[in-house]
Amino acid sequence: MSSQTRRSQRSSPTENESMRPVTQPDLSSRPIRLTAERTMAATPDVLFRAWTEQFDRWFAASGTLLMRPEVNAPFFFEAIDEKGERYPHYGRFLRLVPDRVVELTWLTGAAGTKGAETVVTVELTPSGSGTRLKLTHAGFLDEESKNKHAQGWLHVLEQLDKAFPGAR
Repeated sequence: MSSQTRRSQRSSPTENESMRPVTQPDLSSRPIRLTAERTMAATPDVLFRAWTEQFDRWFAASGTLLMRPEVNAPFFFEAIDEKGERYPHYGRFLRLVPDRVVELTWLTGAAGTKGAETVVTVELTPSGSGTRLKLTHAGFLDEESKNKHAQGWLHVLEQLDKAFPGAR
């Protein structure tokens, strides 16, 4: 069985999963959002796997990732900064469209989303031999949180591009 076939089967909901509604966070009172875009060297299928199966290769601290690439499946990981500070992240997948879209909730502590359940949407569009990645992060409590994440996402997307260099 090819990896694409396995991935498609995992990303497709089972009969029981498709009967369970996916509860979307209510962001109506938190309209603050950011968008980050970057042209990546890797192809959309490689980046989709990076976001759903290989998070610990480019973002999560080694040994901390608990993640299943299924809609409604919760995940957890820690990021560790250069000072050794640990930042726990929690969420669940809201939408998975193989090689095109990854949408997930994103919940961190005081230094991040301040406990608010936010939504990250990653859109992958083929571009030459690579991918145009558009990341939208919505539902911030305030501009301070948005601005911290705007800087953070630029760094994170750079890490992702370095971890999956594609055919440059």
